[in-house]
Amino acid sequence: MWSRQTEDRLAGIGAHSDGVTAAGLHTAATLLVAGCVALRICYALELRSLRSAWIDVDVIWAAVLYRYGDCHIAHITDYRHEHSTTIGLVPMTQAYSVRSAMDPRSGYQCDPKAATDRLIILLVAEERPLLEALESDLARRFGNDCQIICEHAPAEGLATLRALAEQSRPVALLIADQRMPTMTGVDFLVQAHALVPSAKRILLVERDYTQANPSVTAMTLGQIDYHLVKPWVPEQGLYPAVSEFLAAWAASFEPEFKMFRIVGPKQDARSHQIRDFLSRMAISYGFYDKDSEVGRQLLSEAGQDGTRLPMIVRHDGRVFVEPSDADIVEAFGGGTDLGEDVYDVAIIGAGPGGLTAAVYAASEGLRTLVLERHVSGGQAGTSSRIRNFPGFTWGIGGQDFAHRACEQAWLFGTNMVFAREATGLRASDGQHWIRVADGQEVAARAIILAIGVSWRRLGIPRLEELIGAGVFYGAAGSEARAMQGQHVCVVGAGNSAGQAVAHLAKYAASVTVLVRGDTLATSMSEYLITELGQLPNVEIRLGVQIIDGEGDGRLEALTIRNGTSGATERISTSALFVMIGADPHTDWLAGSVERDQQGYILTGTDLLHDGRLPDSWPTDRPPLHLETSLPGVFAIGDVRHGSVKRVASAVGEGANVVEVLHGYLAAQPA
Repeated sequence: MWSRQTEDRLAGIGAHSDGVTAAGLHTAATLLVAGCVALRICYALELRSLRSAWIDVDVIWAAVLYRYGDCHIAHITDYRHEHSTTIGLVPMTQAYSVRSAMDPRSGYQCDPKAATDRLIILLVAEERPLLEALESDLARRFGNDCQIICEHAPAEGLATLRALAEQSRPVALLIADQRMPTMTGVDFLVQAHALVPSAKRILLVERDYTQANPSVTAMTLGQIDYHLVKPWVPEQGLYPAVSEFLAAWAASFEPEFKMFRIVGPKQDARSHQIRDFLSRMAISYGFYDKDSEVGRQLLSEAGQDGTRLPMIVRHDGRVFVEPSDADIVEAFGGGTDLGEDVYDVAIIGAGPGGLTAAVYAASEGLRTLVLERHVSGGQAGTSSRIRNFPGFTWGIGGQDFAHRACEQAWLFGTNMVFAREATGLRASDGQHWIRVADGQEVAARAIILAIGVSWRRLGIPRLEELIGAGVFYGAAGSEARAMQGQHVCVVGAGNSAGQAVAHLAKYAASVTVLVRGDTLATSMSEYLITELGQLPNVEIRLGVQIIDGEGDGRLEALTIRNGTSGATERISTSALFVMIGADPHTDWLAGSVERDQQGYILTGTDLLHDGRLPDSWPTDRPPLHLETSLPGVFAIGDVRHGSVKRVASAVGEGANVVEVLHGYLAAQPA
């Protein structure tokens, strides 16, 4: 494990040199090692904010050396000086001596044996050659910062876990062979989960791509988190997967380095909004009640008396009092400037469809703007894990998906603008103009509307008053860990509700699902229904409706009514997550584009009424695929009439619309 000094330096890198962290380096290097015999590492550092840049290069280099002790690094190039220095073919085993030669002033300490609480990986297999091979391969790559414990029998493995749990040791991964005579791997992992619930569970199975493979059922029932196939190729099948598993385990804990510290009332709607905003942008933060010791200290250091809250303190001491979303975006380096260019395409909305369109448009040479009123991800960004998205074996978190897509679009040249809400749309002289909330306008040759939908409200006054104080619309990822040991309720019957329930059940003592209808089958995927039915702390209540709530400053109880008998019941609860369907964000488009009765945007052939186009259609050609009633304006994703409310569908439309867009732009004057 890293020493405290090392972690501080890595935190400094994260703060000052574009967010580089040990986890990010290890993930990136793992991907490189999987396909290369040697690495070429080049690090260029902008010296505007760092005076002792040699520390950062040294730490970054040591971070990679420390993890990948079985590789060689080719051509480590240091751009810190006027003339770059290249060290060729340096064995990783010489890391510390070479590091000292680079700069003996650093005093850098990296002694893996000095740690007393290394992460633990527990391996259980009764086949000794299998166990020894797995231990050897894992130790070669992860042995410096993980303690690998091997047990030859499931009973001994459970006994070891009991002892580790009593000592509060950090058990990160459990890897169990399915084929054990005394107990199957699935059974072992189910029992082990009760002892160390935070550990990720990995089932080791034979290569068998049939429904008979135990991984299929175990994954669906939530009995395992991942699987590994034997035999394996370490660099391709084992190391990348285990790095991903460790990263997922670490993500469930609060990071030590905090980019922001928030001070505010504990049960405050705006404080909750800021925390959820930062969580969805994957920005580390700490929250402190204004009356806590740390909260009072931060207020005092900032010269604030606590009358104006919430307050945010950035890692470098910069203070924001009652910040807007735009203030927060700028504080963590995001964009809010629309620019003065005339874009080829402006995409309104940064959900899966909008981000995909941005990636394809920008990568194909179009000047691209993405305008998002909140943060990236859309409805999908609130999902804890999207399991049915192609290409992600074990699923992908909505926040993770959004972050990756944003980075990808940005690297292709997209101008990503957050916390700016579109309020108007007009066409003039062959261009389209978008007006934002402050009255500013931006022009583009074409527009893509990917504005998604919003959750429907319960409309119960006492619950509306408690939004952010126990009542949450959507699956607020920032609140899940806070539900530890609590009873929570979820109202909704769709896939997003099911995913939220499965995620909350990992933390809450119990979760009650409240459904107005008499079945889940008409609105929720079968795999999710099966998974929820197997969770012991989840209760599904059909045919009930919330009619009231109560609480003094925060939610304390709900009143529900049985739709058949009319009987009412009071349920004590700490939180309510409302996921009862959605409405499109299209009121601001009234008079600009044709919509259906529910407000969803009509496109393509859906614009036809009795075989005829609307009177407002201004050209002789028919509307293009995904084109709205305003030529050059397209709609994709959930906001489009007749759309399939799935992430993959939105992604597909985001890719397709760019091809249509090229045809439209080619027919327009340059």
